[in-house]
Amino acid sequence: MNLPNFLTLLRIVLVPVFALTYLTPGGELYLYAGVLFALAAFTDWLDGYLARRLGQTTRFGTFLDPVADKLIVVTALILLIGQHANLWLTLPGIVIVSREIFISALREWMAEMNRRGLVAVTLVSKVKTTLQMIAITLLLANPPDFDSAWVIGGYVLLYLAALMTLWSMFIYLIAAWPTLELDLRKKR
Repeated sequence: MNLPNFLTLLRIVLVPVFALTYLTPGGELYLYAGVLFALAAFTDWLDGYLARRLGQTTRFGTFLDPVADKLIVVTALILLIGQHANLWLTLPGIVIVSREIFISALREWMAEMNRRGLVAVTLVSKVKTTLQMIAITLLLANPPDFDSAWVIGGYVLLYLAALMTLWSMFIYLIAAWPTLELDLRKKR
């Protein structure tokens, strides 16, 4: 157990905490839920930075980090879709969650083919993640009210993140395509 792995585990522990805070009856705790989510999102960046900087990259951390990322994002999107209850939030939410599942499966398959490096994190994915985390933080921190500039800003950023999500998925597919095609030919 090292500091980066501890931060990843902390991110997982924060998932039910921000979820319960967000769902507290009366909704007065939206800001606190947003802050807790932002703290969890910050640990995503910090654990990776520290793992590289301190030379503490581990197989356990490499496995657990994307799991923790998906847990916080998917949980937050489910909460927001339920609370906002509209198509405008549901559409980008479905795109983002679907991409996360698809890319996880693609990475797992590429790892089995000893080609995991072909689907490494790209700059587009990092921008997507940043937009996504800011959007979700804004949406969690505010009541679901279209009269709020913060909520509108959160929606705009979430749509930008969904577009970046599709773009990054396309990049991963292009990178993986030769391996996919080769595997399909072998099975014929």
